[in-house]
Amino acid sequence: MSGKNGLPKIQTDKKAADENIICHDDSAKPVKAQTVDELHSLQVKKSAPTTPTVGVLGLFAPSPARPDEQIQKQQLQSISASLASLTRETGPKLVKGDPGSRSEKSAPVSHKTTADVTPAPNNSDSALKFTHILYNLSPPELYEQAIKYEKGSFITSTGAMATLSGAKTGRSPKDKRVVKGENNGDDLWWGKGSPNIEMDEHTFMVNRERAVDYLCSLEKVYVNDQFLNWDPEHRIKVRIVSARAYHSLFMHNMCIRPTPEELENFGSPDFTIYNAGMFPCNRYTHYMTSSTSIDINLGRREMVILGTQYAGEMKKGLFSLMHYLMPKRQILSLHSGSNMGKNGDVALFFGLSGTGKTTLSTDQNRYLIGDDEHCWSDNGVSNIEGGCYAKCIDLSREKEPDIWNAIKFGSVLENVVFEEHTRLVDYTDKSVTENTRAAYPIEYIPNAKIPCVGPHPKNVILLACDAFGVLPPVSKLTMAQTMYHFISGYTALVAGTEDGIKEPTATFSACFGAAFIMFHPTKYAAMLADKMQKHGATGWLVNTGWSGGSYGSGSRIKLAYTRKVIDAIHSGSLLQANYTKTKVFGLEIPNEVEGVPSEILDPVNTWSDKDAYNETLLKLGGLFKKNFEVFLDYKIGTDNNLTQDILAAGPNF
Repeated sequence: MSGKNGLPKIQTDKKAADENIICHDDSAKPVKAQTVDELHSLQVKKSAPTTPTVGVLGLFAPSPARPDEQIQKQQLQSISASLASLTRETGPKLVKGDPGSRSEKSAPVSHKTTADVTPAPNNSDSALKFTHILYNLSPPELYEQAIKYEKGSFITSTGAMATLSGAKTGRSPKDKRVVKGENNGDDLWWGKGSPNIEMDEHTFMVNRERAVDYLCSLEKVYVNDQFLNWDPEHRIKVRIVSARAYHSLFMHNMCIRPTPEELENFGSPDFTIYNAGMFPCNRYTHYMTSSTSIDINLGRREMVILGTQYAGEMKKGLFSLMHYLMPKRQILSLHSGSNMGKNGDVALFFGLSGTGKTTLSTDQNRYLIGDDEHCWSDNGVSNIEGGCYAKCIDLSREKEPDIWNAIKFGSVLENVVFEEHTRLVDYTDKSVTENTRAAYPIEYIPNAKIPCVGPHPKNVILLACDAFGVLPPVSKLTMAQTMYHFISGYTALVAGTEDGIKEPTATFSACFGAAFIMFHPTKYAAMLADKMQKHGATGWLVNTGWSGGSYGSGSRIKLAYTRKVIDAIHSGSLLQANYTKTKVFGLEIPNEVEGVPSEILDPVNTWSDKDAYNETLLKLGGLFKKNFEVFLDYKIGTDNNLTQDILAAGPNF
């Protein structure tokens, strides 16, 4: 059959012969929607409710089955209680859902305040408005919020979300304050060498009021209800209230993510963070030294952030909390990495920045329990966090394949630089900051052990990057030496070369995390020694720094050699070696390690100038002694014997 110009005629009759059919009728039934909004409502399935069913102060007891509206109401009442001002009669009026979405609606809810002070009637304009609560959003939802509302948020070529932390690209330790009250005044570590700068209860409440007022003035806030500590017996419930999708996604990754069932019975939190970092503190407020303030109140179990959007403040604030709560339960909190062999042998890795803690604890032949924060209880070791916070500067697929591959959809990239068109990240670019970071769930690491728990450690490895070049590549420690070097927390940094001088600079951080500990370092050291003795763990000091001379004349110990040392520790073969004691530090060094040249095991052998070696050794020993002076006036236990044993384990000359 032909049409015009001899072209085949299009046959639309469904009963036409098969050989003549040129196009088929592929039409389907029209959608059951009369408007575009109706069509969009068909696109998204409603999720099962994942909201708390136990309210603040136990007001909302769980019951078998509730209508969605009742569950949402109880959730909002719990959050309203968290956001309540203590000087007003009620908490803010809350409504669930994105104000930009017409499909999400819920009845407004507020909370009746039960305060120690006499509340004033809330006659302000804020009492007339509603605050929208975006509760435990998923990563895709948070991506949408960030891309739409937060300038500087982009999706990179690997699917990770790149964002900016504002003017602050790192922590502000000088602006961190801890409330000194009747319950903790004599308990915590104060004074010289301590990271804890005191503030009073009243000043905290001034800053809390400022943060809460700011958050309640916003059209919407993000609320995360999550957990700390993978050990279910010692789990802590935390609530994070923030103003940015970036902060919500960061904490979604870094804290332990509850299941829908766990969230339904979440109840009131054990600790709450009010992140009003986009709003400054009042510099005229007592104890304030800048427009930034990070305040922890252990009595109220609350933390307030003002004047900094750097997300790491939340992570480390919670770590400080765990450094207080866990020792109270006779559980040791640790700033360490941890991994486990296929036979169940667990190792802890302590080390400051640049020592190789992340590299050495991430081992393709072992399971990763965690990379940064852990607890050691009677049940064994457990990761505090649900994610990893890795440095990105100079990151490459070849050096750190696991971290490289973990930076994908759901991950947060802080302050990185990327190509405008392709969105390829340039990890060598320091235009914004050198402290570029990636936050991702621990499940993104292929050999992560889920749940992140393990048996009692067999090895405790203290890492030091000794740029002076006088510490041996590996030494076995006595218990007193383990405590001494744990309290010291030594590594060495290479000084800048602006004036042409290249000399190493010693740096010490008590317990390898002085910025976060709450009690005196000797308390954590005594707990570590007790657990090591009880469970038969061995302490090791591993130098990942220089050999054959200091920085500038010697050379960095090869990573391959250090890995062989760590393998020998894991296998137990190093326990069978013969040992020789060094001068000054009195360290026991093995005569042989498989795969490592024997001549480098004793550092004196690698120095051509023996006098320079002895001079540098005494110099480093003196730096250790000077650093330890701040701990001399602290006694452990009823007598001073243990303190004296620790001192004797240090440099002797």
